[in-house]
Amino acid sequence: MARKYIDNPNACSLVHTMNIIGNKWKPIILYLLSNGSMRFGMLNTLIPTISKKVLTNQLKELENDGLLLRQSFAEIPPRVEYSLTEKAVGLLPVLKMLSDWANDAYPEMKFEQCRIIENGKKLAYNNVYKN
Repeated sequence: MARKYIDNPNACSLVHTMNIIGNKWKPIILYLLSNGSMRFGMLNTLIPTISKKVLTNQLKELENDGLLLRQSFAEIPPRVEYSLTEKAVGLLPVLKMLSDWANDAYPEMKFEQCRIIENGKKLAYNNVYKN
């Protein structure tokens, strides 16, 4: 399936950004990889509603856009791990702001709260459920 882009004749940076991360799976993949590298199988387990084909395509697109690193290990059985690039780490505060917006705009909903902890240059997520 060919990747769908929104036409961007004026080279708008927001349209470009949405073309890169603006679907339902990519922000979730970036969020999960914010804790460190993961293998395909773990990502597939943590996102149970995504098909293997779609996950494969999303990972390839994120890699092609410079947001993911794919590292292959010469082992038997073969092992591949995915991790965030510096470009992707720069998106984590934006994802945090989107999460904060949802919490503020929809206080009646019980969301899984995503918290980013800044520890020097290292960013990580902690999952805490609201009571």
